[in-house]
Amino acid sequence: AGCFDGDNLVANFRINTKIDRTSDEYGITFMQFLYQFAIDPTNVNDIIICSVVPRVLHSLTNAFIKYFNTTPLIIGPGIKTGIQLKMDNPKEVGADRIATVVAAHALYPCDVMVIDFGTATTFDYVSANGEFTYTVIAPGPQIAANALWSQTAKLPEIEIVKCDSILAKNTITGMQVGIYYGYTGLVEKIIETMKKDLKLPNLKIIATGGLGRLFFSQVSQIEDYDPDLIFKGMKILFDKNSADKD
Repeated sequence: AGCFDGDNLVANFRINTKIDRTSDEYGITFMQFLYQFAIDPTNVNDIIICSVVPRVLHSLTNAFIKYFNTTPLIIGPGIKTGIQLKMDNPKEVGADRIATVVAAHALYPCDVMVIDFGTATTFDYVSANGEFTYTVIAPGPQIAANALWSQTAKLPEIEIVKCDSILAKNTITGMQVGIYYGYTGLVEKIIETMKKDLKLPNLKIIATGGLGRLFFSQVSQIEDYDPDLIFKGMKILFDKNSADKD
């Protein structure tokens, strides 16, 4: 969650959506977080939701109506984006990916690919004229790590970390370098192949997402890392649709 004052992102925080919460629990939780940033919840005038977790959407919406006296704008079918979804089935494209692509197109007016390192890692291409055309979806680094410890008898659960050397002398480090360098190779190969097949050797590559920082310094083709890209995209989408919301 992020809070804007005008065009400035003044606060952001994370809430686990794997825990079932009522609308009251969500409302109070959001208010408490805002107070931690010295933000008065009564000063929140508008809200936009970008959700790929359908089961929490109802509770979230009711929380904002009840505790913030605001009906949120929800990113979904029919919303103005300023880009053209040229996918085979535009309705299956997640709201989070739409928000990051919208931000990338606005901030980088050229052919650009956004790599979002989340639960899944997505590679989304948007052309200079705003056509969201191609995508690659791979298991995220955490999914790969979880598969190692959950599908084997003796390998432990590990933390995803940046590794300075591939030379490991114990099981945990061996798993960490395997994930880190193996995933680096996956990212580099997808970028290389996308550039080749698009015939765009100078395609701009930007990264976002929680684990993006780990791979930004390792993958030379990634030119920029912006952890707040999705918030910027949501703000752009809100501005494009605020008149309709009113």
